[in-house]
Amino acid sequence: MKYGDLTGRIIGCAMKVHSFIGSGFQEKIYQKALGIEMRIEKLSYKEEMTMNIFYRDVKIGYRRVDFFVENTIMLELKAVSELNDAHLAQAINYLEAYKLPVGLLINFGSKSLTFKRVYNTKHPENKRHD
Repeated sequence: MKYGDLTGRIIGCAMKVHSFIGSGFQEKIYQKALGIEMRIEKLSYKEEMTMNIFYRDVKIGYRRVDFFVENTIMLELKAVSELNDAHLAQAINYLEAYKLPVGLLINFGSKSLTFKRVYNTKHPENKRHD
């Protein structure tokens, strides 16, 4: 997998945060802690990066992605008891809107850290995932 090493490093940072803090906090707490851990691991990122949403080349709004890591990986955080299809759909929509090949959906809210690698099947790099 092309981004396996990078996503693995991000997941490792999230695991450190979850093992230290545990579950039960608001998403913002995990976001701040994960930022610290990624700095320690020398991962570059932009936090709450605003990205424009277009329809037929017309800007129709914007969204803020929790993290944009190494100018490559979109990272969406949750602090819920369980990830559901709506969370997955949101992450995939972000990838498609931002024209990114891969992202991570990470949930700190359950007893064990949960995560999903998400792929933009419309991206040229991922045509084999169709």
